[in-house]
Amino acid sequence: MKLAHVYLEYQKLSLNHTFTYDCQDLPVERGMRVKVPFGNRLSVGFVDHVEEVERYEGRYQLKAVYEVLDEKPLINEELFALAKQMSYHYVAPMISCFQAMLPSKIKPRSHKDKVVFETWIEYVMHKRNPTKRQLEVLDEMKVLQSISKREFLMLYKSVGTRLIKEGCFRELLCEKEALLQGERLDVKKKLSAAQEKAFAEIKAAKQDVVLLHGMTGSGKTELYLQLAQEVVEAGETVLVLVPEIALTPQMVKRVTMRFGADVAIYHSGLSPQQKYEQYQLVAKGRVHIVVGTRSAVFMPFAKLGLIVMDEEHDNSYKQDQSPRYHCRDVALWRGRYHHCKVLLGSATPSLESYARAYKQVYGLVSLKERINKQMPKIDLVDMKGSMRKGAHHLIAPALKEAIEQCVMRKEQVILLLNRRGHTPILRCGECGEVLHCPHCDSAMAYHKQKQVLKCHICDTTTAVPTACPNCHATQSFEYIGYGTQRMEEALLSLLPGIRVLRMDRDTTTQKDAHERLLEQFENQEYDILLGTQMIAKGLDFENVTLVGILNADAGLARSDYACVEETFDLLYQACGRSGRGAKAGRVMMQVFDTEHYAVRCAMLQDYEQFFYHEMRYRHLAGYPPYRYLSSVVLHHAQSDVAREESERLLAQFQGRKDILFLGVSELGKRMDRFRFRILMKSKDQDRMIQLLHEMYAYHASAKMRTKIELDSETVGS
Repeated sequence: MKLAHVYLEYQKLSLNHTFTYDCQDLPVERGMRVKVPFGNRLSVGFVDHVEEVERYEGRYQLKAVYEVLDEKPLINEELFALAKQMSYHYVAPMISCFQAMLPSKIKPRSHKDKVVFETWIEYVMHKRNPTKRQLEVLDEMKVLQSISKREFLMLYKSVGTRLIKEGCFRELLCEKEALLQGERLDVKKKLSAAQEKAFAEIKAAKQDVVLLHGMTGSGKTELYLQLAQEVVEAGETVLVLVPEIALTPQMVKRVTMRFGADVAIYHSGLSPQQKYEQYQLVAKGRVHIVVGTRSAVFMPFAKLGLIVMDEEHDNSYKQDQSPRYHCRDVALWRGRYHHCKVLLGSATPSLESYARAYKQVYGLVSLKERINKQMPKIDLVDMKGSMRKGAHHLIAPALKEAIEQCVMRKEQVILLLNRRGHTPILRCGECGEVLHCPHCDSAMAYHKQKQVLKCHICDTTTAVPTACPNCHATQSFEYIGYGTQRMEEALLSLLPGIRVLRMDRDTTTQKDAHERLLEQFENQEYDILLGTQMIAKGLDFENVTLVGILNADAGLARSDYACVEETFDLLYQACGRSGRGAKAGRVMMQVFDTEHYAVRCAMLQDYEQFFYHEMRYRHLAGYPPYRYLSSVVLHHAQSDVAREESERLLAQFQGRKDILFLGVSELGKRMDRFRFRILMKSKDQDRMIQLLHEMYAYHASAKMRTKIELDSETVGS
């Protein structure tokens, strides 16, 4: 008797085990998807393993596998081992790990999203006594062997159709595949002396993980390309990771110019079918370079020779849904499995990575100067003093004048404002009521172009009320703060005739929007690129000679422990967008606190000094990387229930050895559910993870009505 042990599609830790089914006479293998009966419906799952037994001695009547969905396994032994590691480390069901690894077309879940097929024409034989044109078609197809029917009919039309009917060609139904496109237009560049030294140090490093700490504009990308070229020439595959879609077009352009059609692209901006096609290019070994965002780390590589993680510090590498993995952890795991080098690149490395490099756990290679040998001139603009003198509250006179001069010279400007929308707060001038999201404890942002209020947490959209819902006063609303839409208005008003291109989440929702907007700016169709943090890093425009950072120190007002590091990273990276070509660059940062060490270090482009300051604070406060940090968040529709059950859970587990519990704190309502968090610190990562598993098991066994959210991502791991 043959049994299949299957993980079902349901993402619940209480179901994080296999269910057994009879699979006699079916071609079932480990890693395949199967359709099986579960309850009163058919469900999809992954086969964990298959075993032969003389007879089944279980407690329940055995059901049979209904259908096998794959001809060969989708999950290989490497990815099974990775899923098991992720399930433990991130306290997540195995099935959620499998789902994170696969494109939506083949995820193990019940849905109607099918893989697209297309008809191909395959050569079979020549015919006797063909006409001259028929002979030409037959000879060409004998060389090609097969071609898509659409392309076949475009080339051969009626002659081809007749030859199909006569049996010279036959039709085949095949999965639609990505067209390999791209022409090699770029050649390997001569490295500078500093790059040559860094290249040699990376190759000679004893550690499998190397941190490339290179300042902005120092030529890190060219190093990536030349290291990748050596790996490809050895017959192995290279994975290049970037944190955001906004950075993908420029990286893809650089890579495809160097490697032509030997490149697959994988990111969330692709359609499900496009993702599946790119996934299959890698699975079938048809390409040797993969460029992608976070999810590309799960591609089915057979022979991985190098992993490059650009802007390794970026928070976009962290997944915010189960499994809450960090892409860097997965990349390091896959690097160990394939015995290949992992190169982490950044001008502002995460404190955790730099600390590991400092202790020689990672190799450390530095690029301390730009390719063009010149740094931009960086000035701080004191907005307190400027506004006391009656200046505009959005843009200081000095920055306005610098923009005018820059545009007169036909040079370009990047303006960073890390807040989208028109106005973040709409407040009644009569009673002081702030318009909040009905589902979240957050203010509704005003989007003037569509005349709506929008919650930037749950995306709830409502019309702007004609009267205050509290005091019913009309025409009393005050617009507090400013976002990119309001700044765009201000620029067009203050600088008539200026051409402004806005790039934020609202303008990049359409397919290929990032690529289109960046191409327009690169072609100098606009004078100013105004945007949120997506334009602050990784972009390379030679004609940009001025960067203005508006409300630069706003991030310091947040309450989380990482806000200073994130603010420094943003400022440092944004400064690096200026003066990357032959022309001198300038940066102007509008701040309210000119003496904060994050602001000063960013102005001086001094990462080491910032590292020293911030690590002292982290050590005193017991934050990562000196402690592991985890949390349990409980959700409920009633605030009292969520609080009581959080306190009950805390009482059950606090007092554990080597773990510090920081009590219960309220996070506020989100999507109609009240949230309370239990925060924990420990020096022992394994003990912390084990505790998270125990807390979930206790919560499930107590049959509480709340939803529990576990986060075992420890920033120091």
